[in-house]
Amino acid sequence: MTAGRKSISTKKEWNTPPKYASIVHAFFNGNLQLDPCSNEFSTIQSEIKYTLPTNGLKETWNYNSIFVNPPFGKNPDKTTIYDWILKGVETDAEILYLIPVATNTKHFKNLIFKHGCGICFLEDTRLKFWSEGSEDKKGAPMACCFVYFGENYDKFNSYFNEYGKCFKI
Repeated sequence: MTAGRKSISTKKEWNTPPKYASIVHAFFNGNLQLDPCSNEFSTIQSEIKYTLPTNGLKETWNYNSIFVNPPFGKNPDKTTIYDWILKGVETDAEILYLIPVATNTKHFKNLIFKHGCGICFLEDTRLKFWSEGSEDKKGAPMACCFVYFGENYDKFNSYFNEYGKCFKI
């Protein structure tokens, strides 16, 4: 996500930091079925992974447990985080998203605040995502959060509250 600033990175694959990948796996009891935004260096272990050139937005999300760390910003095919969250809203599944905190955006106003169950604003204000198998030392230019779509806020809160401040939506 560029937040109105010109992006200086040419990298498109920012993998979930391992400490957060571990909590995602624990949250789904080691039974994560889908990662629609995967790549060869992904830290997320799921039964099904969609990797480029397969477009995870065009594939089925007919699974019970899904984790999405979507591409930030506008992609070459003109899709944005909004499209990834909309796909989840239209899916009957338990879904975790790792996204930038940008509460003034259309995806927060129209999708997360209306359909989400919980949100965790992470204490790590500049996550150090992984790229090509190692930690990027610079850190993200924005704060990130986990957003939960599902029916069990208490479970979400119990897993994520040590990583930041959780709120029921």
